[in-house]
Amino acid sequence: MASDDVPSTPALDRRSFLKATGTGGTLAVAATAGCTDLRAADRDDVVLSPPEGYDEDVAAELPHPTYGDEVPEVTIPAPLADREVTTTDFVGERHSLYTFLFTRCSSACPGLMANLVHVQADSLEEGYADDVTLCPVTFDPEHDTPEVLAAYEEDHGVDDDAGNWYTLRPETPAAATDVVDDTFGVTFAETDDADGMAFMHTNLVLVVNEGGHVERAYTGDVPTPADVVDDVRTLLEKW
Repeated sequence: MASDDVPSTPALDRRSFLKATGTGGTLAVAATAGCTDLRAADRDDVVLSPPEGYDEDVAAELPHPTYGDEVPEVTIPAPLADREVTTTDFVGERHSLYTFLFTRCSSACPGLMANLVHVQADSLEEGYADDVTLCPVTFDPEHDTPEVLAAYEEDHGVDDDAGNWYTLRPETPAAATDVVDDTFGVTFAETDDADGMAFMHTNLVLVVNEGGHVERAYTGDVPTPADVVDDVRTLLEKW
């Protein structure tokens, strides 16, 4: 099971790559010793229990939103829906999931995408499609045109008629950096990998509750869809 909210390093400077490899197109960060003072947060803005190994001090140093944090407010075009989406649009309306990827990726990104696709499929089968929104965000807008994104959705089995899926595309590389790196803390960097990969990047899947607070932030290894679906179902039951 992939870890969520439990980093391999207690602090990640999104502007400095401590250690990176091109393997699989995913940024690998050097591990350091973690804090042993593990505490459960007593909060009323989340309903899931703190993730295993959660530590408030470690979480406070992370570059990305984590357990109990408010989702950052940012507006991003959703070209296939012919609209813009603001992350706070869903506050008071729906739970939401976010991940960050590029369509040329052949390693981590299909798994990140699969997590959202499985949640959408489960939402349709179990009758909660109106209670959750799925939002993958590309950080490669020069390649990931609306046409490319439409084909990517089709290849991965997205149901565009469900009304709960928005593929988000910052319009320029600078906008992608502002949204994905600066706002959400997902680091990515161009690479000349021999396999044609365009970026190394960190992985993140966010589960945000209807109140706008993060219930789960899966980092490190790509989580399994079963784990994410289970967390979403639990969130719905407890909300």
